[in-house]
Amino acid sequence: MKKTIVIVDDHVLIAKALEGIIDNFKDFEVIYVAENGKDLIQKFENNNKIPDIILLDISMPIMDGFETVLWLKENHPNIKVMALSMQGDDKSVIKMIKNGAKGYLLKNTHPKELENAIKKLNNDGFFYPEWASKIIFSNLGNDAVVENNLKISDREREFLKYTVTELSYKEIADKMCCSPRTVESYRDQLCDKLELKTRVGLAVFAMKNGFA
Repeated sequence: MKKTIVIVDDHVLIAKALEGIIDNFKDFEVIYVAENGKDLIQKFENNNKIPDIILLDISMPIMDGFETVLWLKENHPNIKVMALSMQGDDKSVIKMIKNGAKGYLLKNTHPKELENAIKKLNNDGFFYPEWASKIIFSNLGNDAVVENNLKISDREREFLKYTVTELSYKEIADKMCCSPRTVESYRDQLCDKLELKTRVGLAVFAMKNGFA
């Protein structure tokens, strides 16, 4: 069964072009388009189907991408949100991720890269291209806790090493010779200890504190 996608973009031509591109992808289909965050909420309230993935523009009237992704995080946390924008500045990237976006792409992305990004987002739960990762790593984790003040087990250390790779949690589990559920428990325990919320935050901590 194909994973469902909703596009939220106030530029109708761009949204329709995206819809046509994505509908040619083997594993995904666009089920509808919304013009902004408020329009999306209204569609949800009118019992439109809740999608697996949302591709979200940032600059929109009435309710922009920053507000929309925050609302989605609070009301539909299981939806995976990919920011798809012309804005690639540090402030926009960091704010979208802090508000709940699990991926970030620019609108000039090649269709093949878009398909790969959506697959990664669906399978791994996140996707950030190299340029976005550099922004994240240079702006997050400045308040990371010093290792000596933490009780990090050897297995958690091993898990931290893998957070900076492109391996999925299932692939990390294979490397660590344990179940995916065990890997998820390492992730949750570390997030609690470090007061972090995402794999990106864990990866930043790992890099800044010599685990990777």
